[in-house]
Amino acid sequence: MAVLPDLLPVPFWGILIAVVLYALGSGLVEVLVSPIIEACPFENKNGMMSLLHSFYCWGAVGVILGSTLFFTVFGIANWKILTLLWAVVPLYNVWNFIRCPMERLIEDGEGMRPGQLLRLPLFWLLILLMVCSGASETSMAQWASAFTESAMGVSKTVGDLAGPCLFAVFMGISRVIYGKMSEKLDLVRTMTVCALLCVLCYLMASLAPLPALGLAGCALCGIAVGIMWPGSISISSQKCPRGGTAMFAFLALAGDLGATVSPAMVGGISNMAGGNLKIGLLVAAIFPLILLFGLLVLGTKR
Repeated sequence: MAVLPDLLPVPFWGILIAVVLYALGSGLVEVLVSPIIEACPFENKNGMMSLLHSFYCWGAVGVILGSTLFFTVFGIANWKILTLLWAVVPLYNVWNFIRCPMERLIEDGEGMRPGQLLRLPLFWLLILLMVCSGASETSMAQWASAFTESAMGVSKTVGDLAGPCLFAVFMGISRVIYGKMSEKLDLVRTMTVCALLCVLCYLMASLAPLPALGLAGCALCGIAVGIMWPGSISISSQKCPRGGTAMFAFLALAGDLGATVSPAMVGGISNMAGGNLKIGLLVAAIFPLILLFGLLVLGTKR
């Protein structure tokens, strides 16, 4: 990212190549880390999975705060230096993965093949939960800064801190709380309540007459979506214990599909509405609503 734009005749192609490469890397990490936790002999795997994914939130908060501080002191023109500094994090993870012991979720020959998974009706319901979880999370997370800037008329620096940073903080808090209390809570029922709260938060952000209430909807949405992604993974492990690594790969793909489609949809609809971001967020409320329906189906006896 720091080097390729200057080496290629079209700088944008350098940025695009770098984005594709680190998307591949982060996608593989997502696929690998969840099975590692699932294979560990924890008694409370639901809570540990939620706690694991809470560190995604703290990482996001650290990147937002660190980048904002860097740009404030050194200026945004020095973004390449910041990129090199952040590259230390995945470099450190190389060392972590080299030393990390890898346990098998299931023995060879006992796991379901991709074709078997795709023929399982329950698996498609789990895929739907992951798509909607990724969409519910990223629709708000990626547009929170722009929403804060436009609704409250503040600078990008303030928008980043009051929007996605606050969202990530609340999302991390919700995952830590569930990680501590998961043994006392039913996962499907907890996710059902969170999906309903998420719908209300989207409605608050898009329909509230006061900008402060809209910002509160953005922040509280972090609490609502916190359990969705790790919870969907834990539910999948419980309902389909022979899914193996292939299942985790499909789930990560489904979550990333929702995380790709939903922000683009919000931006496109907002653009057609004359730049009204509230309209885009209002339409995005369909994703937590579908998630709520999927969880109600999953909770039935059949």
